[in-house]
Amino acid sequence: MEQLEKEVSARFGKINILINNAGINIRKNLIDFTLEEWQSVMDTNLTSVFLMCRAFVPQMKGTGYGRIVNLTSIMSHVSLPQRTAYSASKTAVLGIIRALALELAADGITVNGISPGPFGTEMNMSLMQNPEANAQFLASIPVGRWGKVEDIGSLAQFLCSDAASFITGTDILIDGGWCAR
Repeated sequence: MEQLEKEVSARFGKINILINNAGINIRKNLIDFTLEEWQSVMDTNLTSVFLMCRAFVPQMKGTGYGRIVNLTSIMSHVSLPQRTAYSASKTAVLGIIRALALELAADGITVNGISPGPFGTEMNMSLMQNPEANAQFLASIPVGRWGKVEDIGSLAQFLCSDAASFITGTDILIDGGWCAR
């Protein structure tokens, strides 16, 4: 992590925006998980957020400005069968968001989350390519379509702007109404 921090700082200078967007999901029943699989999900989805924040927050402190956006998931608000590790890891990221927002507020650093729902990404490709499953899934999304990654980018851009300087310690669902059902 120290090497990454040095390389990023050398290339871009002092960092004042950090977006943590790592995620893997292994879908299986809890009792079928190996410890290695569980740890892989936790390391990717949760420990990486801790390590990145620990590496880059010191650069933000003392500047009066910083933005941290952590990608969580609707699975941190609701869940489905065979999502135990994923839901647990993404819910823990919500805890980091809240606590870190309180730790860093006096420094002018905001910390927020974005919880994407059903998006047309590689993680959902097998579902999207199955016409019957795709139609059934789309019927459960109130807006009737998969989200576009540009939707997340626009929200992240807003949260990193001065217009969002009073928003911290929260998580924004971007799910086409999935959780409103």
